[in-house]
Amino acid sequence: LENTAIYPHNGNRAAQDSATIVKNLVAKYAVEAIAIGNGTAGRETEAFIRGLALPEILIVMVNENGASVYSASEVAREEFPSHDITVRGAVSIGRRLMDPLAELVKIDPKSIGVGQYQHDVDQNKLQASLDDTVMSCVNAVGVELNTASKQILAYVSGLGPQLAQNIVAYRNEHGAFKNRQSLMKVPRLGDKAFEQAAGFLRIRNAEHVLDTSAVHPERYALVNKMARDLNCSVAQLMKDDDLRKKINLQQYVSEEIGLPTLNDIMSELSKPGRDPREQFEVFSFTEGVNAIADLKVGMKLPGIVTNITNFGAFVDIGVHQDGLVHTSQLSNKFVSNANEVVKVHQKVEVTVVEVDVTRKRISLSMKTEQAPKSKQEQRRPNVKPAAQVRGGKSEEQHRKPAKQQQNPKSVQKGKVADGDLQVKLEALKNLFK
Repeated sequence: LENTAIYPHNGNRAAQDSATIVKNLVAKYAVEAIAIGNGTAGRETEAFIRGLALPEILIVMVNENGASVYSASEVAREEFPSHDITVRGAVSIGRRLMDPLAELVKIDPKSIGVGQYQHDVDQNKLQASLDDTVMSCVNAVGVELNTASKQILAYVSGLGPQLAQNIVAYRNEHGAFKNRQSLMKVPRLGDKAFEQAAGFLRIRNAEHVLDTSAVHPERYALVNKMARDLNCSVAQLMKDDDLRKKINLQQYVSEEIGLPTLNDIMSELSKPGRDPREQFEVFSFTEGVNAIADLKVGMKLPGIVTNITNFGAFVDIGVHQDGLVHTSQLSNKFVSNANEVVKVHQKVEVTVVEVDVTRKRISLSMKTEQAPKSKQEQRRPNVKPAAQVRGGKSEEQHRKPAKQQQNPKSVQKGKVADGDLQVKLEALKNLFK
């Protein structure tokens, strides 16, 4: 729609001009959210935008790893041939807030940073593993057929770069797809490709209500039969929980369709086209903590896990330098592998353990504070007495004759006192005196 540059950190006059520009753009385009890259001057820019007190505007810090790679790529040049790399990068950051998966598929997964030793392993095997992971994510979420880019369509099962390009070209020429069956008109897209891909492609406001869901066209006849058996339409079946509860799945089990498949169909009918991704939660760093010099030992800060290694996890706490949570500090319990406790991009709360401003090193901890002892436990002595005392005399003294009572060494040699390890060691030393 429009792009411009602001310079909010170049003096008061520039800051005032920048504020005016931002407010005008927000009013002109009814902006609902502002995405800010977490790179250079990201926290300062966030503070500037928040200081404008824009009403009901969502302000979000976005991970910009790989955005510069995209801005200089062939894909970006094809999408925005008349804009420079700074504008392309800004658009990419904004799109990441709207739909991160659709944007991240446009760059090599290795550009995002995939952990320790990524450049030391077999690159072909790494690439294959990363591609499989991206494909799994794309197919699990599903793709909106009429708005998807060719990059994300290429990861749909049964398709590929060429068929994805053909789908986009057909869509541009003939308009939006109205139903899944229209895919068969795309050049070079045959029955096998349609069979594999159809279930992962969604069409919003489609002619056939099941085209909005993940139900495969092969199972449309089954769903229609369920609706007929209940004397209702498929649309009513999808909207009414009570109708779906009346269905006896056992009577629809066959050699081709098992109970697990039927359960999946019922789950999809209850929430057609649902997005399996977690609900978006706004995250913000602690205000006033913008640089490593602002950190103090003992501070509790929100953070985001950026990388996991075999010795711990790195966490972004908003000071332009990730802190390290050593494996020993990940939990109150023993942890052998950091992946068992955290995952990349997980939101965590950490405590500052040590700060070295000169070397730019930050040590963090995710351990929780131990519950304080009760007053009764605090009063209880740590060391048990060697023997229970009655009337100022020990049981040993009551059992010994008077002569032996006058010789304390004989008491100690006669029997090792009961008690903790320290008391027993002391008694053992006395035996050899």
